Amino acid sequence: MAQYHYDEAGNMAAYFLLTFLGKNPLPAVNVNPAQNNVTESTPTNQRLVESYKVANTETDHKIYDPFEILGIRMRLISNEIKGTAEKEIKSHYKKLSKLYHPDKVKATANMTLEAIQNRFVEITKAYKSLTDETIRENLEKYGNPDGRVDVSMGIAIPKWIVEGKNNIWVLGFYGLIFGGALPALVGRWWFGNRQKTKDGVNALTAAAFFKTLKEESTFEEVLGTFAKAFQWELPPQKPSKSPELDALEKQIEEKAGQKWLDVKKVCGVDVQRRKGLILLYAHLLRLDIQSRSLQADQRHILLQAPLLLNALLNIATARNWLSPTLAVMRLHAYLTQALLPGPDRLRFAQLPGIKLDEAATLAPKAVDLRQFEQALIDKHDTRILDVKRALSKWGRVEIVDASFKVIGERIVTPSAIVFLVVKLRISPPPESPVEGTELDAEETKRRIKLNDEKDEEFLVSRSESEDAPSQDLLPGWVHAPYWPAERKPSWWITLGDEKSNRVVVPPIKVTDVPFAQPNHERDFRSYKIQFQAPQNVGVFTWKVQLISDSFVNEDAACDITLKIEDASALPVEDQEDDISDPDEDSIAGQMAAMRGGPVKKKQVDESDDESGTDDDEENNDSSSDSDSD
Repeated sequence: MAQYHYDEAGNMAAYFLLTFLGKNPLPAVNVNPAQNNVTESTPTNQRLVESYKVANTETDHKIYDPFEILGIRMRLISNEIKGTAEKEIKSHYKKLSKLYHPDKVKATANMTLEAIQNRFVEITKAYKSLTDETIRENLEKYGNPDGRVDVSMGIAIPKWIVEGKNNIWVLGFYGLIFGGALPALVGRWWFGNRQKTKDGVNALTAAAFFKTLKEESTFEEVLGTFAKAFQWELPPQKPSKSPELDALEKQIEEKAGQKWLDVKKVCGVDVQRRKGLILLYAHLLRLDIQSRSLQADQRHILLQAPLLLNALLNIATARNWLSPTLAVMRLHAYLTQALLPGPDRLRFAQLPGIKLDEAATLAPKAVDLRQFEQALIDKHDTRILDVKRALSKWGRVEIVDASFKVIGERIVTPSAIVFLVVKLRISPPPESPVEGTELDAEETKRRIKLNDEKDEEFLVSRSESEDAPSQDLLPGWVHAPYWPAERKPSWWITLGDEKSNRVVVPPIKVTDVPFAQPNHERDFRSYKIQFQAPQNVGVFTWKVQLISDSFVNEDAACDITLKIEDASALPVEDQEDDISDPDEDSIAGQMAAMRGGPVKKKQVDESDDESGTDDDEENNDSSSDSDSD
């Protein structure tokens, strides 16, 4: 029978508590709100230590076998006793006792005196267990020559916990933990999650977005709608006057003018909204902020902006509104580059060291970033080195091709599953242009065939993008000195109808667009969007737009036409299915005919009919002859 004893000193309880707290059953999660990356890490060192301890744990759970100790092969000599003859047992015992007697064995580094004595004791006990009647009986009944051994089990809690006089305190503690603290913790988690939407924003924020955003909303109205989120997303603070915040608002009103008043009107008069909108505009206008607390609040707003804008984007795309969708997408880039929407020449302020007031006057004849760079070179501007370094990884994104594809079909029929396949690449920097070599006819055919095979393989795959290229072909991090974290360039692929201001297909966000390689067989990367074709036959003219979330006015677009044709336009051989129609006289044919489906008519063989008729006539003639006889 097992005996139990409690840990009176509390050593085992402390060891158990430390072991339990030292365990990490869940992986540690690291969230970077700036990059929207979530990574998991596990305590590898702890796992290695635990594995080593388990592997090197010594166990005494071994069946006692005297024959193995004496080195005797076991055999039956009767129905009750296993073993060998006593003479053989005595002979083995004498040999082993002479060999392992402590007086005859010398201690060495590998064999201590204690180990020698223990070995001799084991041999003697094994011999007695096979020859002594009492010991042999203990061995046969209990499996141990010493007789029955009680199991002792320790409980890693102090004894005072289970004593009767302390029951009220223990029960009270358990009631406090499981009846009060645990329900409060679960309730806080539950009701906290109910306040968040699936996009991770406050439910009241999502409601404000839904009510305020309109189909005809302008960019300023979208910005004001976005600023409403600060009422619930910013940490609650007591209302207090801030002279610096008032000063910032005056500077913003002087620089932004009427646009600031329009945005402020949409945003409302809430204190938190006003504070968030002022800090947001201070970032867009690149105004300096002296207060540490305001700097921290502005950083919090910027890092949370991608999450809030994604929620606003989902609301716009759910209603299929094209203009608000594009405005929300472009707001990402304006926040990244700290630029207020305005004249097109403001995009030159994205370059290193170029201020907002210099963007319009420094190179008045420049049309694009490359011409602006050349103007700085002509003026021997000292900032040209930084500008060149930034433009070396700034190539403009290009739409190589955009087309509609249907798996296994040459035309698009009503309600078919269609794929919009878009091939993208980034134009290489002009500092080191690579001229493409002229290819002969055979090489051109080979490359066309290779690209067609890869296009077909990508079309039938489940991935929305082809395999990512090597890192040396990617643009790297975005040059955004005013953004509080590192950022990788991304783009939205949008298919819309500008005439009806509708989003045809929900946009997807793509990244890792490679630089172009003129001499490479495939110097682009393909992406695809799946959708269902319209139910009506006709020609639909839409536009594919590529919107950057990191660079202002660095978008791309192209018109695309989708022609929906009726299935009757297919050639006859294409209309035939691989599975033939069922026969008319079969069960499947009868069921298909009841449903109005096609069936195969029964073919009547004329030769068989004619031969059958001749046979009938011959039979009739023979029968008439027999009658006449």
